[in-house]
Amino acid sequence: MIKLHHLENSRSQRIAWLLEELGVDHEIVTYRRDPATLLAPASLRAVHPLGKSPVITDEGRGGRAIAESGAIIDYLVAHHDRDDRLAPPAGSEAHERYRFWLHHAEGSAMPPLVMRLVLSRLGQPPVPALARPLGRLFARGVEQQYLGPQVRQLMDYWEAALEASPWFAGEAFSAADIQMSFPVLALEAGGGLDEHPRLAAFLGACREREAYRRAVDRVGEFSLG
Repeated sequence: MIKLHHLENSRSQRIAWLLEELGVDHEIVTYRRDPATLLAPASLRAVHPLGKSPVITDEGRGGRAIAESGAIIDYLVAHHDRDDRLAPPAGSEAHERYRFWLHHAEGSAMPPLVMRLVLSRLGQPPVPALARPLGRLFARGVEQQYLGPQVRQLMDYWEAALEASPWFAGEAFSAADIQMSFPVLALEAGGGLDEHPRLAAFLGACREREAYRRAVDRVGEFSLG
């Protein structure tokens, strides 16, 4: 039994999807965000000292806690992908691509997206009303001079990567696509993918998977609303 400690409307949606793809017996424990700060509740620290999601506990291995999306995916694929469906064979070119995208999603893709989200809230409560105009001005400058170009470069890179194959590691769907789904989903929610049709097609193909739909039925799909 795997227990997923899921924070509502967060990147832990990916782990719910992976568990459905693997057909693993699992339980989902949902945590609500603090309505004022939108941060994870302190109760998550009882599961892992960082108090962040996703975290899984493996009840079959003494309740061992594993944090970080990439580490969780590695762990679940290593222990539960009995048919070797979700990772290309070790040593293959496809596996090299798989490993790159598995780590790129959190290492390069998410930092500018998280920064963009944080800056977008500088003009909203709980920022003091008098400081909000300055916050919005600062956020707009960072977006124009830094974040916007960075995000466009990432999106163009992903679009080009999907030119040769429908999935990031090659012709076959893999756990790397589950990992990459979140930054693409976040960009769709934040502004759309009109100029990146391959990314839009990628998300469409993800949404057509039965395991994806089962996960969304259980935990919802990420939204900025």
